[in-house]
Amino acid sequence: QVQLVESGGGLVQTGGSLRLSCAASGSISSNTAMGWYRQAPGKQRELVATIEKTGRTRYADSVKGRCTISSDNGKNTVHLQMNSLKPDDTAVYYCNAGARRSFVGIVPGDYWGQGTQVTVSS
Repeated sequence: QVQLVESGGGLVQTGGSLRLSCAASGSISSNTAMGWYRQAPGKQRELVATIEKTGRTRYADSVKGRCTISSDNGKNTVHLQMNSLKPDDTAVYYCNAGARRSFVGIVPGDYWGQGTQVTVSS
């Protein structure tokens, strides 16, 4: 059974940085990606970034250039470095395992973490 635990969220001022981490345990299907999603109050959950086993990364346009997703296979951990944070980045950030590419885009996997709160003050 796959378990995902996020950490690293917190309160930061506009322009600040945070580094989120997701510790994964259990067997994750091959040929899938790890990713970060976020959900702000009153909004739908949206994709932030994904990383494939090849190391290929993808980013939402809203965070491209400000965020970097990386993995530490030795520790089964995925990180999201977020810089130049804006109030619009305020959301609960969720780690996801098992994402796949489909004809409509990236489809999240069935495994989610509990979420970590990121709050960016104006």
